[in-house]
Amino acid sequence: MKFSELSQYLEKLERVSSRLTITEILSDLFKITDVKEIDKVVYLILGGLAARHENIVFNLSDKLIIRAVSEAYSADAKNIRECYKQIGDLGLVAESLPNKLQATSYKLSVNEVYENLKIIALDEGEGSVERKITGVANLLKKLDPLSSRFVVRIPIGKLRLGFSDKTILDALSWMEAGDKSSKKDLEAAYQVLPDVGLLAKNVKEQGIKKATKNIKPITGTPVLPMLAQRLKSPVEMIKKMGKVSIEPKFDGLRIQIHYKKGQFTKAYTRNLNETSWMFPELVNIKKQIKADSVILDCEAVGLSEDAKKMVNFQVTMTRRRKHDVDVHSNKTPIRFQIFDILEKNGQSLLSEPYLKRREILDKTLNKGPLLVVDNYLITDNHEIITREHTVWLAKGLEGIIVKAIDSRYVPGRTGWRWVKMKEVESAAGKLADTVDCVVMGYSRGRGKRAQFGIGQFLAGIRDGEIIKTITKVGTGLTDAQFKELKKRLTPLEINQKPVGYEVDKNLEPDFWVKPALVVELAADEITISPIHTAGYALRFPRLIQFREDKSLKEVTSVNEIRELHALQ
Repeated sequence: MKFSELSQYLEKLERVSSRLTITEILSDLFKITDVKEIDKVVYLILGGLAARHENIVFNLSDKLIIRAVSEAYSADAKNIRECYKQIGDLGLVAESLPNKLQATSYKLSVNEVYENLKIIALDEGEGSVERKITGVANLLKKLDPLSSRFVVRIPIGKLRLGFSDKTILDALSWMEAGDKSSKKDLEAAYQVLPDVGLLAKNVKEQGIKKATKNIKPITGTPVLPMLAQRLKSPVEMIKKMGKVSIEPKFDGLRIQIHYKKGQFTKAYTRNLNETSWMFPELVNIKKQIKADSVILDCEAVGLSEDAKKMVNFQVTMTRRRKHDVDVHSNKTPIRFQIFDILEKNGQSLLSEPYLKRREILDKTLNKGPLLVVDNYLITDNHEIITREHTVWLAKGLEGIIVKAIDSRYVPGRTGWRWVKMKEVESAAGKLADTVDCVVMGYSRGRGKRAQFGIGQFLAGIRDGEIIKTITKVGTGLTDAQFKELKKRLTPLEINQKPVGYEVDKNLEPDFWVKPALVVELAADEITISPIHTAGYALRFPRLIQFREDKSLKEVTSVNEIRELHALQ
């Protein structure tokens, strides 16, 4: 397929907001895409070059792409910047510039454009920035105007098509079945091997039934994590789950460790980002592992400098500062609290019941300072659940996780397999649990807040792939939090409301932002709302913390809010 042909589909997708229409267009595109290029097509239309966990990034700013556009079209960089300020879309700016090549010269295939972009992204070392700029410029010279619109947007993360991996899964089902009937099988396969490009290629080659059968974890490819439901009452927990296991809930960073003897040790966050660099101590875990390969689910818990007590999540997250990770490693040692095992020596353990996985886990790890297996207690007594919750809170933990002893490891938050019972600090509010929201936009500050450039922010929750508003937050923030918010939101600003945002006109903020910043909020209660599009509102919301470890997919859903509302 010529890239110019793919660009025509991208233009169609850009013009529509209906999820069904987008799915049908993608389905038509996949039908005419060759098996040798469909994975590249999928990555490109999602604005990248590979599955997220492969962490292939361009490291090219708007400023550097402006230089590339200037070089490609022999245009003045200052004029390009001015035009960009007015239009707000560097892709449209590039499309508007005259290309000296004739239209007959635009013959690059999808694979050729993909390979060019990949070379640019992977280039590193001395002089790489200049090579990247020249690489983008040379590629643009070979593209028609419409294609240049989309190619320019990809390196700066602004393709703006408004759909995600889940829509791709829908479209693959439509491609083969003409409806969403195969979505469940596709989602189950994707949860274990979350590489939608690879999945699309397998579906194109083998059909959905074969491509989704007997999928098992592969060491080095993160599995979507199993998540806990919320229940307020221990009595209800026993009623729904029967005999359960009680585990402590640590205030740490959820990490999936992948170990392959003699080859690698990798760490992935719950939103599938590889963060092995955050944990240099992982090189030492081989002493504690009695296996050739293993995938472990755990919580990375920060310790005080003398390693005598645990520190909170925000202190642990200082390790995300790449430039001084060694300094923070010394200041905040890490202990990995292991609570599950997903794979061992090439064998999937996802279908094994909880207690069986626990037995295998105990036999797989030697005792040591880095990998510490969580304690657990089996009971069918709701009073013991309450007692253990109190005990762990008193030790400074967040509370407990309650798990059905016969449960398989099922990625996502489904069924009554795992339930969390925790309490936030008293300042956090009276609601039974906190709510993870995505920041949708913000408004200017007035009075004292004018100095921060932000006075309040609009927060939303998920309803499928739509983001709906649930609250505005403007009180209860410290000066430092206002400053930090502005710092985080400024790079995310965009000129118009993103596709997928559902907002009442009376709630529209001064500045829209991309759905990238997840915040944890607490509130006194959830109320029915005629204004917020989620149908609910948070009463007296408070910002607890920024959740860098969570992605948009892990934002609280409308269904979860409905359940929390019912529990009040």
